[in-house]
Amino acid sequence: MADIHIFPDAPEGTPESKFVHLHVHSDYSLLDGASKIDTLIARAKELRMPALALTDHGNMYGVLNFEHICHANGINPLCGEEFYVAEGDHTEHEEIPYSKNGKKSYYYHLILIAQNDTGYKNLSWLSSIAFTEGMYYKPRIDFKLLEKYHEGLICLSACIQGEIPKALLFNDFKRAEETALKYKNLFGPDRFYIELQDHGIAEQKEVAPKLIELAHKLNIPLVVTNDIHYCRREDAEAQDALICIGTKKSLKDPNRMRFQGDNWYMKTEQEMASLFPECPEAVSNTLKIASMCNLTIHQYKTQELKNCLPVYKIPKEFVSQDAFVLHLVQKGLRNRYEKITPEIVERAMYELGIIFKMGFSGYFLIVWEFINWSKNNGIPIGPGRGSGAGSLVAYAMTITDIDPFRYKLIFERFLNPERISMPDFDVDMDFEFRQRIIEHTKEWYGEPQVGHIVTFGTLKAKQVIADVGRVLDIPLSEVNMLKKCIPDNPKATLKSAFSEPTEKFPDGGQLIPYKDDPRYKELFRLAFKLENVNRNTGLHASGMVIGLTELPNWAPVFKDAKTGKKAVQYTMDIIEPCGLVKFDYLGLKTLSLIRYAENIINKHKKSGEPVFSAEKVSDTDQKTFDLFSRGDTVAVFQFESPGMQKILRQAKPQCIEELVALNALYRPGPLDYIPQYIEGKWHPETIHYPDPCLEDILKETYGVMVYQEQVMQVAQKIAGFSLGGADMLRRAMGKKKPEVLMGKKVEFEEGAIKQGFTKEHADEIFDIMVPFAGYGFNKSHAAAYSVVAYRTGWLKANKPAEFMAANLTNEITSTDKIPVYIEEARKMGIAVDPPDVNRSDSIFDVVDGRIVFGLMGIKGMGQNAAEAIVKERETNGPYKTFIDFLDRIDLKDVNKKAIEVLIKTGGFDHLDKNRATLVANFEQAIAYIEKKQESTAYGQGSLFEAAGEKEFADFVYQDVEEYPKMELLNIEKDLIGCFVSGHPLDDWKDAIEKCVTCNSDNIDRCAKIAESEKQALEASGKNQWQARKNAGRSYIAMGIIQDLRIITTKKSGKLMAFAKLSDFKNSIDLTFFPQTWEAMKDKIVNEGIYAFKGKVDGSRETPSFLVDSIEDPAQLQQKSITNVHIQVESGFKSVKEIAPLRDFLFGGQGNCYVYFHIDIGGKMYIIKANTQMNVPCTPEFLNDLRETKCVKDVWVD
Repeated sequence: MADIHIFPDAPEGTPESKFVHLHVHSDYSLLDGASKIDTLIARAKELRMPALALTDHGNMYGVLNFEHICHANGINPLCGEEFYVAEGDHTEHEEIPYSKNGKKSYYYHLILIAQNDTGYKNLSWLSSIAFTEGMYYKPRIDFKLLEKYHEGLICLSACIQGEIPKALLFNDFKRAEETALKYKNLFGPDRFYIELQDHGIAEQKEVAPKLIELAHKLNIPLVVTNDIHYCRREDAEAQDALICIGTKKSLKDPNRMRFQGDNWYMKTEQEMASLFPECPEAVSNTLKIASMCNLTIHQYKTQELKNCLPVYKIPKEFVSQDAFVLHLVQKGLRNRYEKITPEIVERAMYELGIIFKMGFSGYFLIVWEFINWSKNNGIPIGPGRGSGAGSLVAYAMTITDIDPFRYKLIFERFLNPERISMPDFDVDMDFEFRQRIIEHTKEWYGEPQVGHIVTFGTLKAKQVIADVGRVLDIPLSEVNMLKKCIPDNPKATLKSAFSEPTEKFPDGGQLIPYKDDPRYKELFRLAFKLENVNRNTGLHASGMVIGLTELPNWAPVFKDAKTGKKAVQYTMDIIEPCGLVKFDYLGLKTLSLIRYAENIINKHKKSGEPVFSAEKVSDTDQKTFDLFSRGDTVAVFQFESPGMQKILRQAKPQCIEELVALNALYRPGPLDYIPQYIEGKWHPETIHYPDPCLEDILKETYGVMVYQEQVMQVAQKIAGFSLGGADMLRRAMGKKKPEVLMGKKVEFEEGAIKQGFTKEHADEIFDIMVPFAGYGFNKSHAAAYSVVAYRTGWLKANKPAEFMAANLTNEITSTDKIPVYIEEARKMGIAVDPPDVNRSDSIFDVVDGRIVFGLMGIKGMGQNAAEAIVKERETNGPYKTFIDFLDRIDLKDVNKKAIEVLIKTGGFDHLDKNRATLVANFEQAIAYIEKKQESTAYGQGSLFEAAGEKEFADFVYQDVEEYPKMELLNIEKDLIGCFVSGHPLDDWKDAIEKCVTCNSDNIDRCAKIAESEKQALEASGKNQWQARKNAGRSYIAMGIIQDLRIITTKKSGKLMAFAKLSDFKNSIDLTFFPQTWEAMKDKIVNEGIYAFKGKVDGSRETPSFLVDSIEDPAQLQQKSITNVHIQVESGFKSVKEIAPLRDFLFGGQGNCYVYFHIDIGGKMYIIKANTQMNVPCTPEFLNDLRETKCVKDVWVD
């Protein structure tokens, strides 16, 4: 369970309330309730209420957290739900008879509260059935279900939407009386109550006397409630805004859905007593109900959880699960190792001893079963993920494929005998087969026992600014500007944006200048109230639960609205104490990529060649390590970022172990130690070990403590800790709690002294270990993922066309990724051909070393159509003409839209007519074929043919001139996301390579430079507008104008424009201010090719290129970059410190002059370098230069 806050008690002497709230909605009543659970409990405690209910709309999402927090704060939790009840059968869609203004409804409301464990289980079942069987607008139950699941529940008649008040409102007294008696008879005289409410609404005032009269007549007790949707009266506006967020309305909309008045808050005992003074028992009955409820939801400890696992049925010949695991391990070791050494046997028996003692054989078998089934059915499973890769037993059972001996992995990092916790195998599986594996699990254990896990999207800082800004009608540009002021950190809060920068949030404080801005006062006020409120549900990306019995026996379930998948209503961090163990089924697209590459390779392999498998490639392939050493790792798993590419070029890894280390180091924290690692590799004399005895542990990482496992081994070596104890030390160091850390430090010192070390030396080593324990990486995980990375690197180095085709197939629906991978393929010298009905497969393929576009990659071409085209061609041979194509395909499978997009993307270019002609004629051609086929079906065609005549003359085309090249290419881009048969900028490559200094690749970096210069100018006294106008250097951008928009400015009434400028990879935003637009408006049209000079504005979420002037692309062809400017970091104290920069520059031979910009004492000096230091100005060289030590910035002119 997460940490639970204990709220302060009410002031001493405050009498205990004689009233408790029984009708309460938290923010788990999504986009309706505005209060967090802990806020509600804190307020109840402040009001000295001994109990509190939670009755969210149609769900139990918050119940478990609510129960735990209530108990921790001495409050009796009344766990319930406000149910939706169907008119008849919950599976039918019967309308209720009471409607207003013609608005249909299909349910009533009803409050149910659990008295005890029986009631809680029944509540769970009702909530689950409502979602899985009764969903129609809302999750619904019916009276028959209540008859089955009413034990242990207290029932309240609910708000004005309840069946009884609804009937009374429509003067249907008979229905009201019958319903009240029905519920009284079911629940008994003490467990059914008629609910009174008064929020100042006319309908409630009208119905309340009728409810009181009915209750007295039928001898049914009354209870007064407030329909709480926010904690305090002053939160009403925030809840109003929340509803507007959910309904997508503005707060200014008079017709928006809203609550009447501001009385929907947690009122005091006195306020509630004053509502119905004639019914004092309605107040005292709240305490009576609370006294009848005594629920503590059982929390399963780890030792109990193993007994909650689903039962894996072992073969009859084995006496126990332990015996079957032993058998699998013995068999597996014989398959894994040519020679089983005593060391292997000892390690296996040690691990098995711990697994058996802890009772976790069942867990291992559950994971083994679905992995084994997957592998037997050809579904790729990753070699490992997380600490589980450190287990020899898992390796022998083929749960993992990483040899813990080769990579020196530690079992105790996975399963610590000194700290009992459930094992946790994270299993990577082929992304496209994940659902099939889940379906198999359902088939194996039973569908009712298997489910996903809920997640909640919340109104995080940026989201709440966006949502509240929208409902307040604040201009989007201003909202985006405010969002950009919030730190780029998932844990960032509004508070961090209004507070001075800290180590955790170094970019904090950016909203401080707007704190008192009257334009945003209301926005910030509401945003602070709604921050972190739940917004929507989702499904955990990998988490699944498998129950010993049906899931509602352990936790309520719901059905995800988007996917229809069943999931438990409690989140991953609290689900295990319910008795449900989490299993990670993580879909990894890289495994799909490798499978696609293997399929292409095997499809085209020569007869007699063995089936190719990436798992079997040599792990010492020099071409692969050369690829990594060049940093040529676009599309290589885990190693494709520009920063990682630079490190690879510096480290030049020559074995998988070095990839493992770099993978672990390239993360926040250890990133600072990469230079030390690289220095140690190339200059071993610089390696320093904290103690000589640690060389064996730290030698493989050149003296740097990279892995968590190394921290454990150091503790074992220096202080004599067991590896289990060392793991507990590592965890304590990672949490950085001073009191815990001090106790561990004393333990470490005492152990070290016993080992013969001094206290001072022990303290020195301990202090070195602490930061590494906090950010050191799990070696088992790094090893497993580096093996996957190596396999993708091997494919790129040895089977480049197949590898890139596989990447394109893996992203076949992503119009963002396809252009990137096509560009990378072309850089690698691999041609990419357009779609072709006689060459294309449904997915991307390789023919004669060229990638052929996959038909499914065309927008509007579905999988069925693509596969039907390919199947017909493979069955009956290539298509001869367009008419032959139409005659052979089934037009039910391949519709007109699919045919049209296939024409427009060049699918028939190699047949008989151009694209424009086919587009102009294809509908007539289809009609011709349909008529011909209809005639043949009736046998008419055969009669004429027997007589030597043709019933149907050949189809006659109306020839049309082909589209202009630019139009052809734009159609391609629209339908397949990129230009394939050419590129509009192909004729301008020289100009772009020589003169363009801002493009879609580097505009973010240009924006950061502009922002830093703007801030410097603001600090010097310039106002924000002047700073923005003058900041940043000028750049040249070139590309194709698209999405040109012309607007009239509100302030001056003049015209200005916005556009996209597309280059070979992507696009950047352009802004033309009025004066600039006036000067060039007659020269610019959509889809034209232009070059512009301008600056970059980085103040908004998306950077924009501010156009100053237009350049002639033809003249740019004659120009070239001649100067490279380097701004050196200030503060260096000697020439030695910039030696790496000097060495790097001397290593690059080119024709561009180098200028150093050096800040000395606040004054900038510009020094031209000797011509011997002339460098190239290729993008690759400039990127490496920017990342070289001592370089602050680089630009060219």
